[in-house]
Amino acid sequence: MKKILNHLFENKTFSSLEAQKILTSIALGEFNTSQIAAFITAYGMRNITVEELQGFRDAMLDLCLPVDFSEFELVDLCGTGGDGKDTFNISTLASFVVAGAGHKVAKHGNYGVSSGCGSSNVMEYLGYSFTNDESKLKRSLDEAGICFLHAPLFNPAMKTVAPIRKELGVKTFFNMLGPMVNPAQPKNQIVGVFSLELARLYAYLYQKTDKNYTIIHAVDGFDEVSMTCDFKTFSKKGESLLKISDLGFEEIKETEIQGGDTVESSAKIFSTVLNGEATDAQTNVVLCNAALAIQTIKQNATFADCYYEAEESLQCKKALASFRKLITI
Repeated sequence: MKKILNHLFENKTFSSLEAQKILTSIALGEFNTSQIAAFITAYGMRNITVEELQGFRDAMLDLCLPVDFSEFELVDLCGTGGDGKDTFNISTLASFVVAGAGHKVAKHGNYGVSSGCGSSNVMEYLGYSFTNDESKLKRSLDEAGICFLHAPLFNPAMKTVAPIRKELGVKTFFNMLGPMVNPAQPKNQIVGVFSLELARLYAYLYQKTDKNYTIIHAVDGFDEVSMTCDFKTFSKKGESLLKISDLGFEEIKETEIQGGDTVESSAKIFSTVLNGEATDAQTNVVLCNAALAIQTIKQNATFADCYYEAEESLQCKKALASFRKLITI
């Protein structure tokens, strides 16, 4: 590790193969916690390259516990986190809306590190028991339209670094990796990222795959469609700047979608949204993200049609039914 750290301190970069080897060594416990913390911290002070990101991703996928969901056409809604905005769990809620609309969702998630409440925090609080049992996960997809994949149960590296990340309490390059290392490797994916630079790195890597993808970055830093500002998207169709007014809405204030600072407040908003008791801002931001996920699956559909599909799922309590079914399974 001393050689690796000196390499970083000299502002040198790693090839994808070197990065892959380093992360594999971390996952296999070949370095102590102080060394790993130093490595993670060094990356917090410099920009990651596309080759390094690719190498880290490949290591995670090589080491992950695989699941075979090939009989399903899956979609994942997953953000990097790390935007420091303390929003409620928008992408997780949108996942149930998408599932309620009849699409199969493999939601990848983890505990919050730089935020108060990650998707795993709120799911656990609301009664979900994490599992990596493939038969149970398939049953969830069949009956609830959604399965939840708690990252540490599938990715050894995530488990190894979890206590270190928690102690550091800031976003790290592991935030960048989360959406890319879903063990189900869904064909369709909507990914929110916390920086425009990272969005472009993601776009470069995703365009080399056969996935249908939409990468999102709100211009004021949100890793989702926040409805507080314009947002950038990257997909097979290229790079676009979309205005909230283009979607038929008015911009909202950041305070209207906050509430993710604690698990309790996030869970309360989670329940009010699914039960149709949330504010217009809370409801609309969930539906907009769900609509973009549906549009990622249905490449030729309009945003309006996808929004109406998401709206019906929420208003007719299909999203709520999907959530309740998942919890019982």
